Amino acid sequence: MNITYESQIVLKQLIIQRDAKYYIVEDVLNGDFYEMPEVCIHAIELINQEKPLDVVEKALVVRYPDEDIDILKFVSQLLELNLISELDGEEMSSSSVHKKHSGFSGIPESLGRFFFNTFSSKLYILLFIVSTILILFNLNLFPRYSDLFAFDLMFQNVVAFLGISFFLVILHEFGHVLAVRSEGLPAKIEVGHRLFFVVLETDMSQVWKLVAEKRNKLFLAGMYFDILVLFLALVAQVFVSEDTIIMGLLKLIVLNTFIRLVFQAAVFMKTDLYYVLENKTGCYNLMENGRNFLAKWLPFLGVPETETFVGEERVVRRYAYFYLAGILLTLFITAYYYIPQMMFAVNEIMLPGFLEPISSIRFWDSVVFLLQIVLVLGLLLYSWSKKYRFSS
Repeated sequence: MNITYESQIVLKQLIIQRDAKYYIVEDVLNGDFYEMPEVCIHAIELINQEKPLDVVEKALVVRYPDEDIDILKFVSQLLELNLISELDGEEMSSSSVHKKHSGFSGIPESLGRFFFNTFSSKLYILLFIVSTILILFNLNLFPRYSDLFAFDLMFQNVVAFLGISFFLVILHEFGHVLAVRSEGLPAKIEVGHRLFFVVLETDMSQVWKLVAEKRNKLFLAGMYFDILVLFLALVAQVFVSEDTIIMGLLKLIVLNTFIRLVFQAAVFMKTDLYYVLENKTGCYNLMENGRNFLAKWLPFLGVPETETFVGEERVVRRYAYFYLAGILLTLFITAYYYIPQMMFAVNEIMLPGFLEPISSIRFWDSVVFLLQIVLVLGLLLYSWSKKYRFSS
């Protein structure tokens, strides 16, 4: 649509709150959030006062002499973001869409506050320190790739691994849900992916309603539950005899939880720790800006340009180094755990099993293992297709 200085603008209902560096603008109707600098907030306030656009532009030029002010361009951006309700008396059709956020609203806030409060956060950190000490003083507790194979048959290992993984992932996400509910906000769990890993993830978009100081608890909640599980599984091993099924399952729990905790440091995959970094620094395009910074030397990392606000350059450079460290960490974990596990399973279980008669349990054991691989790849393709379908 043609926007001129004579255009009459009516904005949608917006809630504006101060953040670490800039401002968070909430579209009340759609439940979307946007980060904007002070000059944009002042422009929105003047537009809401029904000031003519040329008057708004002149006022902004006077107040922000160092800024490149173009009010018509800004209004066009507001239109693209679906933040305009009426333009020259014409109602914007997309403004009538309303997103309902009521996920897990049946969980009482008091239950969330029981698990996530000022005292519990310190307790989870203490449990992490104790778990680290236990491993350092008893290296037999350190997880090994062979801990994946608690049973002789791959079918049993697959069932145990999938069952334990599913339960622990649900527990991790439920930690996020409880933390979100502790603040009286809704949440929902969806299927997603991190690089080539299929994951469940909690949609916590409503956390932007909170001040920055309260968000970290919500981002770290899943890790807090992981730390609790790791501590309990390590302590239990001290009281369980070796060469028992229970010990094998405990080692599998430790292995699963340990790897997922380590992967949180791989901030190039937008893990929970990545969002903590964003929240702490107040830079909410760290990944995109970090990749653009690294693309000077690694062109294949180039992504569509994002705006790096003044003063963020140093933070982006530091994040870029964490980005590279996360890639190296992922390669190390893959080489130390995943590749040996896959090679052992294929060479010692799957291939020999397919050489057995079809009536043999080891033949069907290999079939189950192959189906597991197909299932994981299918979920991964689904996650990728969903991402690119909605982005196109």
